[in-house]
Amino acid sequence: MASFQQAMTMVFAIDEINRNPNLLPNITLGYHLYDNCVTLAVAFRAATALISGTDKTASGLNCNSSPPVIGIVGDPGSTHSIAISSVLGLFRVPMVSYFATCSCLTDRHQFPSFFRTIPSDAFQVRAIIQILKHFGWTWVGLVYSNDDYGIHAAHSFHQDVQEQLGGCVAYSEMLPKDNNRRDAERIVRVIKTSTAKVVVVISTDAYLVPIMHEVFLRNVTGKQWIASEAWATSSVFRTSHLLPFLGGTLGIAIRRGEIAGLRDFLLRLRPDMQPANNMVQLFWEAMFGCRFESDGMQTAGEEQKKLCTVNEDLSMTNTAYSDMSELRASYNVYKAVYALAHALHDLTQCEEGKGPFHGHSCARISILQPWQVKLMNTHMLIEV
Repeated sequence: MASFQQAMTMVFAIDEINRNPNLLPNITLGYHLYDNCVTLAVAFRAATALISGTDKTASGLNCNSSPPVIGIVGDPGSTHSIAISSVLGLFRVPMVSYFATCSCLTDRHQFPSFFRTIPSDAFQVRAIIQILKHFGWTWVGLVYSNDDYGIHAAHSFHQDVQEQLGGCVAYSEMLPKDNNRRDAERIVRVIKTSTAKVVVVISTDAYLVPIMHEVFLRNVTGKQWIASEAWATSSVFRTSHLLPFLGGTLGIAIRRGEIAGLRDFLLRLRPDMQPANNMVQLFWEAMFGCRFESDGMQTAGEEQKKLCTVNEDLSMTNTAYSDMSELRASYNVYKAVYALAHALHDLTQCEEGKGPFHGHSCARISILQPWQVKLMNTHMLIEV
């Protein structure tokens, strides 16, 4: 539900920009939403389809041909962003991620068109070191995810613990990708028996679920947990049975923002308003436990579900989709869309003879190319 909120936040931002007479006047932005299915191959295929023009852009506009893709918002994951940006960079297509924090993405030579609205992990590691220094904790354990996010942050942490803290890492455990029960048991055994009372965990919540299950089963108490931003505010671990073990956890959180009008926009969503968008239908079915009539094959149990009426009321639900109290990733999505919009707007303000291109020329919006979109001076972006 949270990821769909992020997708709809992008739609809301684009709609807001298109109605703003002072930002990109006489220009209408379009969009296409892709679900990466938490799979690199799917995300990669979507990105290449966009830049190659092999997929139609769903903009709701009456255009004779698909307009050029001038920017991509996403991908949230560091590993996905690394793979996609390495290709997008060849074509200088701007990509603005709202959740990819790997410090490796700061390499401008390797990722020349990558930008983000979230700080690099280099800053997060420094913040964690400052917490440890404040409390005088110099003997700590480290647990990290087996992906680019965790591996690069763990490398920085090892360096900074010695150089800035003058401390030592008691153990360094990498979480298994396959949620292997035996590996989880071993890691929790290390945590429990170690003399280090402080455990720094740099991981997403998905990797951590089996670990925290073992923490509960083995009654691992008396540990001070330090959480990275990817799980510090996750609702997955806000349960009564984990409170005795995770209560008092200190963590790094990305900035929470407010977006006026977003909640009303989200609650107005209806499948019949966007019949061409099957993502809305899938969301609706998941939200209300119903199904839409289909000519295709149905999975087991689908025929038992009631038919969706589209009169179901989103305002009566209580999920992450309509929760405005934790607008963190969604707020970053909002800023990413506006960063691209302001970069485009700057191009429309260009004076011929004073432009940034060859011969001090300006870009022509009607035949704009992605490489002409300059985001370097956009204030919504975080220094990568």
